[in-house]
Amino acid sequence: MQVILLQDVDKLGDKFDVVTVKNGYGRNYLIPQGMALINNDTNGRRLADYRAREERAESKKLDVYQAVADKLKGKTLKIGAKAGTSGKIFGSVTNVQIIAALKEQFGVEVERKKVELPAEVKNLGTYTLNLKLHKEVIAPVEFEVVAE
Repeated sequence: MQVILLQDVDKLGDKFDVVTVKNGYGRNYLIPQGMALINNDTNGRRLADYRAREERAESKKLDVYQAVADKLKGKTLKIGAKAGTSGKIFGSVTNVQIIAALKEQFGVEVERKKVELPAEVKNLGTYTLNLKLHKEVIAPVEFEVVAE
């Protein structure tokens, strides 16, 4: 069964993607939860309208995204992690930790999928991540992993 996703679904696809799922998953979970529509001619034509409406809403938020990028420019985010004597941390730094630190230190709320980390962060030190707030607004943010 092919469905059009109406929101981002982890491990399945992003908003407005057309994906193939098993019949039961689509019929019993995605469609009743309002997460998807059946991909037929009528809904396929409406997909263009949905996308246009979404792009207009996102373009209105462009100023907000630019303000967030300006607020974070030149600032360093500090993330505490437990580390051994060699500087290697136990585990790794994740998007969830980055989001929590952004909210706590700078009062900025960002969606998890908009945080793009460099390769796995497993050592103490300074790194740079990209916040993809909008396709036109990508904010580089420096963060420092320090020992707790």
